[in-house]
Order: sequence, then C-alpha cells, then structure tokens
Amino acid sequence: MAAKRCLLMLALAVCALLAQSAFAGRLVELSVFDRADNRQLPVYRHAGSSYVAGQPGHEYRLTLHNRTAAEVLAVVSVDGVNVITGETADPSQSGYVIAPYGTLAIGGWRKSLAQTAAFYFTDLTDSYAARTGRPDNVGVIGVAVFRKKHLPPPVPIAREAFPGAADDAGAGKRSAAPAESAASPDAGSSELQRDEAEARSRLGTGHGRREHSQARYVQFERASSQPAQIVQLRYDSRANLAARGVIREPAPCGRPCPQPFPGFAPDPAGPLSYFSP
Repeated sequence: MAAKRCLLMLALAVCALLAQSAFAGRLVELSVFDRADNRQLPVYRHAGSSYVAGQPGHEYRLTLHNRTAAEVLAVVSVDGVNVITGETADPSQSGYVIAPYGTLAIGGWRKSLAQTAAFYFTDLTDSYAARTGRPDNVGVIGVAVFRKKHLPPPVPIAREAFPGAADDAGAGKRSAAPAESAASPDAGSSELQRDEAEARSRLGTGHGRREHSQARYVQFERASSQPAQIVQLRYDSRANLAARGVIREPAPCGRPCPQPFPGFAPDPAGPLSYFSP
C-alpha cells in the first residue's frame, strides 16, 4: 500500500492524567473536554453505547491518548464529518498521527495547517454537518485507529461514525431483517411527530471561531485498508440523555432539599438537657 500524507499536529503537551471518564480502547483513549467549564465530561454507558452530555454554547475539544509504543494514525469524525477535510467521513481519509504514548488535543475543524474552527455544542440546525447538508449522523464522535504496516490485522469498522464507508455485510443484514408489525395510521403519525420533535432538540457540533493550531504533513503507511480499532462516543444534551434513560437523574425532593452540612447545631425546642457520664 502506498504511503499517504497525514497530519501530525504540533499541539501543546497535555500534562494532566486522563480521568476515568475517558473512553478507553485498547489502542487509543478518547475523552471530551468542556473548555467553558474547564472539565472533562463523564462518560455514561447505556445499552452497549457510551455517551457524554454536552452543554449548548460551550466549546469543547477532543483528547486522544495513544496507549501503544508505536505511532498510530487516528482518522477522526464528528457528526459523520472528517474533522480535517470536511468530507463525509470514511476511514480511508486523512487523519492525525499520534506519537508513541502521546496525547493529542483536537479543538476544531481544520481550516489550514495553522488554523482550526472551534468545536462547540449547538442545536442540530446550527451544526456544521446540518449547515453543509449532512444532518443524519449528528451526535456521534468516531475515531478509526490504524497501526503502521506489518502489524496485526484489523477489526470490522463501525458504520455510523463513518457514513462514507462501504459495508456490504451490513447491507445484507439490513435486507434480511424482519419486517415491523403494522401500526394504526394515528399511532404512526404520533410517533413521527415525536421523532421529529426529538430530532429538532438534538445536540450537534458547530463551526466556531478561528484559533491557531499548527500542524504539518508526515508520511504514514497503514498496515491495512481497514482500521485496527474504532472508538465511538455519542453525545447529546443532558436533558435528552436523561429522557432516554442514559443518565439517571436523582429523584426530586421538597423545597428546601435536605443538606448534609447545613450549618451549626441549634438548641432544641423545650428545656435544655445535658448528658453527664
């Protein structure tokens, strides 16, 4: 396979340890850092998928940590869009090369070798994917990880994070799926309206302010045309994730809510009594 030019980002070193909220794969760990709140977003696991809750209007960055002693190539997609090229994402496209045991921060859509446009959480209609006519995969972050040539073979890719990838096996599975039972017209209309309302409230990633972010081209020869690992992380607003049962919100309490440390101890009502040993 011919060597392809890929980007090696010259980012500042990230000294903080990756928290437990990182999505840990065997090759690369992925985490989402809220730049407005200055914190790493916790990961919620539900029904076999992993989620983070984003705050509309907050800028964020992705942090990738290479867990191996060799360089890896990370092809990164947000909302089904390649973060470097802006193309509908496919694992065969350009990505970032991460040094052995290195950490890489990606703060936005790459505009040049010196600039990015910041990622920020926003309404679906304002997302970069929707504004470029590709709203179908909003709400998912994907990383296709490639080893260098002559290393172990890859595993199958996840299609949703990279909608441009060919998937004949997946197509066959879809054609063999059993048909859903028929529903009444009223039920179908109600479900459609609910689905449309949920779609409008979904969270996406916007194309924000320009920032300095230096990168350069390097050579990287992939071990295979298929990635060795796919990391996939979904995101939405906290309210939407709670409504879908991804986040378990605490039960409401009366007002005021009980507090574990409300202040000093007051005297009880009635005559005072003292304990004497």
